[in-house]
Amino acid sequence: MGYAVVFGEALVDLLDTERDGERVYRQAIGGGPLNVAVGVTRLGGAAQFVGSLGDDVLGGRIRGFLTDVGVGLAGAVTAPAPTTLAVVTYAGPEPDFRFYGEPPSYSLFGPDDLDLALIEGADVLYCGSIVLAKPRTLAAARRAWSLAPGLRVFDPNVRPRLLDGPAALDGLREVVAEFAAGAHLVKLSTADAELLYPREPVEGVAAYLRELGATTVVVTLGAAGAVLATAGADPVRVPAPKVNAIDATGAGDSVMAALIADLLLDGEPDEPAGWVERVAFALRVAGLVCESPGGATAMPTRTEVDRRFKP
Repeated sequence: MGYAVVFGEALVDLLDTERDGERVYRQAIGGGPLNVAVGVTRLGGAAQFVGSLGDDVLGGRIRGFLTDVGVGLAGAVTAPAPTTLAVVTYAGPEPDFRFYGEPPSYSLFGPDDLDLALIEGADVLYCGSIVLAKPRTLAAARRAWSLAPGLRVFDPNVRPRLLDGPAALDGLREVVAEFAAGAHLVKLSTADAELLYPREPVEGVAAYLRELGATTVVVTLGAAGAVLATAGADPVRVPAPKVNAIDATGAGDSVMAALIADLLLDGEPDEPAGWVERVAFALRVAGLVCESPGGATAMPTRTEVDRRFKP
């Protein structure tokens, strides 16, 4: 088994919560790609995080956390900027993210910062999330994508607050189409699909991304499970387990992490039924994540998943 390179952002989430009758913000290390890297490692895979980290105390905490959980940092660089903060509030089923810090610490990684040997040695390359909205990091993602010899996985992980009007959304659609065209796996959420392709049913979105060139597409539906579209079969719905959810932060990232970990372990399934089994497992991982607070710190091991959902 080789390793996955996970390219994207690492930041600190400030999670809106209530304690002793008062509203407080709980600090948590986060960022979608960081959550993915941690999740892959917790599920028995090897992951290298690639991106820029702030040069402050919070950046040091992120480095220490990733090192402690076993995520490699050979491709990470320190940027001359404070760590970006994401304030997370809840007014519905999906969390609302607002980002603070200028320039964003995650946006200071460019194409020349890539460790080319690390990229070219990876069995899986992940790209996606909010780095796609910044020209410098988008250029780095494009270069890594073009160099990757292994499996390429993509997650747009759209944050509407970072899109400055319809033109920005149109530009993001073009980027999504570009990466989907060369992807072995695309994972996106219902919220991503509704924003990028309004009024289009999720099965239609999955089929469209496959038509662009993606080999396999997974659209997560929250408690309703996921839609899976792959070669040789019509899109199907995979149900999610019933759980006692208290915090959905990182749930979608854990689905991506589980799928990547299984790609590292066994490669791509030969039959659609194999993908159904993998998505079902990934949804169990996400269900367990939802039963604990936090994102990266809630990522489970395979033993914990099997124990929670034993037959």
